[in-house]
Amino acid sequence: MKNYTYHFLITFPFYLIASVCLGQVQTDNFLKKLFTKNTDAIFQQVIQHSQEYRLQIIYTRIDRDKHNAPSFTHYRYQVDSTLYFNPASTVKLPLALLSLEKINQLNVVGVTKNTAMQFDSAYSNQSREWKDPTSLNGYPSIAHFIKKAFLVSDNDAYSRMYEFVGQETINRSLHAKGYPDTRITHRFVRMTPEENRHTNPVRFITEKGEMVFSQPAAYNRDAFDFRRVEKLGKGYYDSKDSLVQEPFDFTMRNKLPLQSLQQILQSVMFPTSVKARQKFQLTEEDYSFVYQYLSQFPGETNYPNYDPSQYYDTYVKFFFQDSLHHQLPEGVRVFNKVGWAYGFMTDVSYVADFKNKVEYMLTATLYVNSDGILNDNKYEYDTIAHPFLYQLGQTIYQYELKRKRKYKPDLSRFQVSYEKRIADGIPLIRDVDN
Repeated sequence: MKNYTYHFLITFPFYLIASVCLGQVQTDNFLKKLFTKNTDAIFQQVIQHSQEYRLQIIYTRIDRDKHNAPSFTHYRYQVDSTLYFNPASTVKLPLALLSLEKINQLNVVGVTKNTAMQFDSAYSNQSREWKDPTSLNGYPSIAHFIKKAFLVSDNDAYSRMYEFVGQETINRSLHAKGYPDTRITHRFVRMTPEENRHTNPVRFITEKGEMVFSQPAAYNRDAFDFRRVEKLGKGYYDSKDSLVQEPFDFTMRNKLPLQSLQQILQSVMFPTSVKARQKFQLTEEDYSFVYQYLSQFPGETNYPNYDPSQYYDTYVKFFFQDSLHHQLPEGVRVFNKVGWAYGFMTDVSYVADFKNKVEYMLTATLYVNSDGILNDNKYEYDTIAHPFLYQLGQTIYQYELKRKRKYKPDLSRFQVSYEKRIADGIPLIRDVDN
């Protein structure tokens, strides 16, 4: 592989200041005490060796007043804004929101999240996408990308939203919303840093093929601050499947600190609870759409028509998934986004139990890579990460079921209509790049 050297100018002073501030590990005694009550062996193994597993947890208790206005109490366990974790597919959440926001900001007649799109190529390693056989009309669209990104964490959907919004706009927007230590630098395909700065020409068309709006290719000239070196492990396999005996370098990879991830989801689920600058410019219809596909099951969806035996109800609901539990408790919906890569596993969620009138947020990440080698596909996802996250989810859920509330929440805002699977011969999708 070639070595690429870049020279960067600092264009965001406030970002520079924030990125060099030292973090402080935050742990609340409440969670320490609560976690002692779960005696599951794997759960306690991770808790007692939390530094080894790079564990970070944020539990957000939500209380309502007599007017149903929510208040939030955040409890943290080993949260450290300077401790890097690879956010993997959780970055698809802000990309989906920024895509909807950009549609609204364009304000072009005939351009909506449902309008057919086509992607051209204008730089090395870019690819075209003019059709999408998994959609109802056979074309890509922002709405369809978001469905795929939320339902099964589809990687191509993320890369296309990245290309639509553009690297410059993505990072400027997130920084302006109060997330200065966040960076989105790449698609989920193999490209150089320079190639990722270039994004494709995009056009919106009618289903008859008539042009509605054309967006030219874009290039990001803004700088990233890569002074904080982020290396992990003792070795890794490169693109030629050769073992390199040195730590894997995450310095130029995507970064999304856990508190920022939690706040992004909170800003969507509870837009009045955050500062005005943190809100994404969404319509009420957008919110309903996002709520639906953050919580809808793959098996409830017609387009794409995912195989429900492979993409079961809890497929991307890690706090309610283990080897025995593929369905959520009755009345529960989880509005969330997960990610897993390089041994990291992460989930950011809002849980609503409509039957028992319970709600809360839970966000966590951990690292499971005992051999210290990255890119070898030997991570303890099934033996440690999934069981731990399930036990963590159950610890908080069972606590919430028993917790007394002065006022029960009115959760009607989050009760959305879900699809019903129809048997019309739509081909099943069994293998997704996620």
